[in-house]
Amino acid sequence: MEFLNNIWIALSTPNEGLVDILLIPAVILENILSINLIFNIMNIKASLLKKIVYIILMSIICIISMFILPIPFNTFANYIFMILLIYFIFKLSLPKSILATLFSNIIFVLLGVLVSNPYMTIFNISSIELETIPVYRSIYLCIIYFLLFLFILFFKYTKINFSFSVCLDKPNKLVIFFNTIIGLFTLIIQSIFTFYYTDILPVSITFFNFFTLLLYFSISIYSLSKINKLALTTQKLETTEEYNNTLKILHDNVRCFKHDFDNIVTTIGGYIRTNDMEGLKKYYLQLEDDCQKVNNLYVLNPEIVNNDGIYNLIVKKYNEAEQKNVKVNISFLLDLNTLKMKIYEFGRILGILLDNAIEASSECEEKIINLTFRNDTKNSRQLVKIENTYSNKNVDTEKIFEKGISGKENHTGLGLWEVNKLLHKNNNLALFTTKNDKYFSQQLEIYY
Repeated sequence: MEFLNNIWIALSTPNEGLVDILLIPAVILENILSINLIFNIMNIKASLLKKIVYIILMSIICIISMFILPIPFNTFANYIFMILLIYFIFKLSLPKSILATLFSNIIFVLLGVLVSNPYMTIFNISSIELETIPVYRSIYLCIIYFLLFLFILFFKYTKINFSFSVCLDKPNKLVIFFNTIIGLFTLIIQSIFTFYYTDILPVSITFFNFFTLLLYFSISIYSLSKINKLALTTQKLETTEEYNNTLKILHDNVRCFKHDFDNIVTTIGGYIRTNDMEGLKKYYLQLEDDCQKVNNLYVLNPEIVNNDGIYNLIVKKYNEAEQKNVKVNISFLLDLNTLKMKIYEFGRILGILLDNAIEASSECEEKIINLTFRNDTKNSRQLVKIENTYSNKNVDTEKIFEKGISGKENHTGLGLWEVNKLLHKNNNLALFTTKNDKYFSQQLEIYY
């Protein structure tokens, strides 16, 4: 009985050492709930291994900062490390990593503001007692974590999530950046306020503070959502404009082809009647070129190239090649919605490789680029192959990836060096560079 009485005394009287010990499993549980909240709010997918690595590293950082840094510096440090770990472990963009940190901690702080004052009023304790008495701190954290678990279930089963585009212009990126910084700063201030001053204010003021915070963050999220929709709408308008231009060209080509159809058939008949097979072969090859142009324009369709950014990129490069009289043959058999890499990095690599192919082929007598996108399910990989004619037959297929190495005059040689950096950054990418007497080939392989 005396043993149980001693335990109760230890739990019900100020004992900062015991609170610190109890906070260690609480920190681990908090990080488990936090990462699940983030992934449900932002509809992000990741492997269990990555989640475990994040939880272990973030828990260690939180425990260390709890013992060596005073409030609010430990909170600020935790936010910074949380952003960095999400960025490096889950390979999210920096804006998404910041927003993920902000969204999850908004809910933590709002729950703290909502629960703390009524809790202290019911138990008739101060904020210092809440922080230093183990039993009150444990019950308080259990309530917070239970409510947080309900939030996770809510976002999981209602399918409500916030997915933000990273394809924003500079002004909108600045708006999001400053809004996020102000949001993080507000969270830190509210964390201090919750633990040290909530018991001084009446419950009505606490509820008013909660609703004003909720209103501020709701308006912020709504504004971010509108900015995101505006950016996506602008991108779709650009895609539609490009597609309309493509359709116009396709329509003109089909009309010309239809107008000339009788002449084409008559010409073919002339070669057949005179048994001029060599002439017919040359004529067919020239006719095939026109048919291939029509086929390329058909492929340049946003329903086939089903990503607005990549569609615009390919159309732009196709038009650049056309201006330089480079013949481009396109085969597109890949669903970009299932692409197993960041679309931003994919666009950078594709853009650099296409620029190089256009530049190299434009210097040749025979100007050809063959561009192929396909899914190789047998080997669990997605392939992008770019073949182009080239004049420099002595090009070193290994040295071209070194910094400053370029086979072209007045070029920095940074393009393929940047590609090489992106390849090393992702462990499921490979780029195979080969050449023969006619074509220089780059094959990007994305494994899954």
